[in-house]
Amino acid sequence: MATCSADLTTLLGANATGAADYICNKFTDASYAVDNTYLLFSAYLVFSMQLGFAMLCAGSVRAKNTMNIMLTNVLDAATGGLFYYLFGFAFAFGTSSNGFIGHSNFSLGSTPSSLLDYSNFLYQWAFAIAAAGITSGSIAERTQFVAYLIYSSFLTGFVYPVVSHWFWSGDGWASAFRTDDFLFGSGVIDFAGSGVVHVVGGVAGLWGALIEGPRIGRFDHTGRSVALRGHSATLVVLGTFMLWFGWYGFNPGSFNKISSIYTSGNYYGQWSAVGRTAVTTTLAGCSAALTTLFGKRILTGHWNVTDVCNGLLGGFAAITSGCSVVEPWAAIICGVVAALVLIGCNKLAEKLKFDDPLEAAQLHGGCGAWGVLFTGLFASQKYVREVYSTRPDHYGLFMGGGGKLLAAQIIQILVIVGWVSVTMGTLFYILHKLGLLRISADDEMAGMDLTRHGGLAYVYHDEGETPKQDIQMGKIDSYPILP
Repeated sequence: MATCSADLTTLLGANATGAADYICNKFTDASYAVDNTYLLFSAYLVFSMQLGFAMLCAGSVRAKNTMNIMLTNVLDAATGGLFYYLFGFAFAFGTSSNGFIGHSNFSLGSTPSSLLDYSNFLYQWAFAIAAAGITSGSIAERTQFVAYLIYSSFLTGFVYPVVSHWFWSGDGWASAFRTDDFLFGSGVIDFAGSGVVHVVGGVAGLWGALIEGPRIGRFDHTGRSVALRGHSATLVVLGTFMLWFGWYGFNPGSFNKISSIYTSGNYYGQWSAVGRTAVTTTLAGCSAALTTLFGKRILTGHWNVTDVCNGLLGGFAAITSGCSVVEPWAAIICGVVAALVLIGCNKLAEKLKFDDPLEAAQLHGGCGAWGVLFTGLFASQKYVREVYSTRPDHYGLFMGGGGKLLAAQIIQILVIVGWVSVTMGTLFYILHKLGLLRISADDEMAGMDLTRHGGLAYVYHDEGETPKQDIQMGKIDSYPILP
């Protein structure tokens, strides 16, 4: 603004200063409008990921539980919207005196302000419900519906917002946006949430699945793994592409604005960084998909589209932390390692008899943790200076920046695992003890669509006929005699 006015003053005649200020103020107003429009569009993209989650979850479970998992995805968004409005946004981005939790702007009482507008709330809400959606996949096919409502409210209204305050708020205790008192003089770089979103959701799902135990039939009497395959690879692929599309709001959108000009030239600005972030996101996902394709071919002897989809998403989850501060070539390394991490985590899960129908804990928790470490290794000095202009000059270990950033990234993983374990682990354990977590064995065998949701997602019979499942369950003796 000041530079704009000074430049125009020399070109204008009478009343030059006033005219220059007026013109530059108009440009500033237009810049705010452009940035808010960009953030709103990014929020819509991130919200579209809920459709991706719904399709991915539906395709990954058995047909008899499709209605159940679809309903939980819908209610993750609805419940999360209410609780994030009432409490979550204030805990995440309200003014804080100690860096731990926000304590103002409940129910958007102070919005809009000079720092936050309604678009910020919508964007952050879309992130919060993404974390809840991750957890729902881990505990699919055997969880009582009331448990979904309770954990989703608690996660989006309290657990996730506290973590996002630590690392994304301007006064969070480990935030790279702080102007003083950085963690290790560095602060944590978790640009779009490999730790804040993916590790939180993955660890929460880990505890839910551990406390519930595996689905009936997932492991035989000898302890050998038995595949309980999802019923629709078509829905899995559809959901994966929807998530891929939404990730272009998830990662590039985390800049929150697009109109800033960098000091290196008028042709080069934040719009270039936004484009670069979309490129690194793409390359990480693609390299992870191909690594998974050939890796699983070597291990199993066949090509598996659902494995490739999960590998692709693992690459996205990993690059989310450092997408804005790494070179495109480094993103390829990120994706390759993320695929190997996912394959390794799945092998470990089988040995430990851990059952996660969507591999959500392994994918989001494991690959998300790798992404946090990756940033501490490969963050570029140039890009860190551009994106985090107020932070000290610490960047990736392998890029010559020393180990302080990597140390901060390690601390992030440890504190997230500890916080989510204490909060969500305790919640799932209480629900288990109260008998509110897992459905009965009979209901699980029959499928929750039929026993809990009034019917199957797919119609296997003509209207007026009685489903064969009702006869098998003993609800009726035979088909009715039609006139």
